Amino acid sequence: MVKSSLTSNTSSAATLAGELRISLGKLIRRVREQAHPGDFTSAQKSVLLRLDRDGPATVSALARAESVRPQSMRITVAGLEAMKAVSGKPDPTDGRQTLVDLTPGFRKTLKESRTAKEDWLVRALQAQLSPQEQGELAAAVKLLQRLADF
Repeated sequence: MVKSSLTSNTSSAATLAGELRISLGKLIRRVREQAHPGDFTSAQKSVLLRLDRDGPATVSALARAESVRPQSMRITVAGLEAMKAVSGKPDPTDGRQTLVDLTPGFRKTLKESRTAKEDWLVRALQAQLSPQEQGELAAAVKLLQRLADF
């Protein structure tokens, strides 16, 4: 009886995992639709998010963080510079190095994009979920955060 219970729990967890993956993927796509589409590659998006989160970095540090060769990162950064999303300035502690950071104009665009996404999500929450369901979702978000930190 214990064995069938374990099998049933594993099967339920597998079903839940599949449904969660599909639902979160759909929600993420819907949220992304609310922002102005960019012409950024996934590598460029990753670098932009890293710079936004962690602050200025050298090309070498970005390459290590993204697990790519410095030459590849130089190409990615050059593309972002051409799009006026990032710029470089000399490292104050080592003049031989250049620190790459988001441009003020891109920071503004990024903030506007996030605001559009959050505004849509707030409207969707209010329109589709009762206050009780919003409370249930808040509890579920804590569980999702635990899963993300696993």
